[in-house]
Amino acid sequence: MPIIEPIERDVALEQGLGSILLTSEDLGVSGDEFPRILAHVPGYAEAIWDAMHQAHALGSVDHNLKEIMRIQLARTAQDPYFADLRSKQALADGLDEARIDAGSGDFENDPQFTHAEIWALRYSYLMYREPERVDKAFYDEGKQHFTEAQIIELGAMIALHYGMQVFMRTLHP
Repeated sequence: MPIIEPIERDVALEQGLGSILLTSEDLGVSGDEFPRILAHVPGYAEAIWDAMHQAHALGSVDHNLKEIMRIQLARTAQDPYFADLRSKQALADGLDEARIDAGSGDFENDPQFTHAEIWALRYSYLMYREPERVDKAFYDEGKQHFTEAQIIELGAMIALHYGMQVFMRTLHP
């Protein structure tokens, strides 16, 4: 049980957060607990949920790649809540546990990943472990695989999801 109790579902619905709860259930990536914890501050809940949803489920970067990155980040943050959740969309698209595990393992030498996917996985890996390596040369390499808008999409996803995953980890003693 988390240190901060989630708001009751009925209360969250009364606060106008029904669309967040329904989207969360449809996506399968945040479970019910996370949006109900955010519901303590409804305005924040809407803003944070919108940003995280935009970064993970929408955009022009492949959703399966972002799902692998999201889980890699949750494992880095040592957050079992988000690490155990799976995107229904990614699963329907054929993403399996072996590929997810490979994205959290030795992805640099795994032939199943393209050069673009390796760069993106390295981006999420380095952002919090070795940020000094995310420099101009690193971004120049990324521009060989992604547009600048896609690099921003990936960077925002990494920052938002890792931050919320660390937060959720602190709520589960």
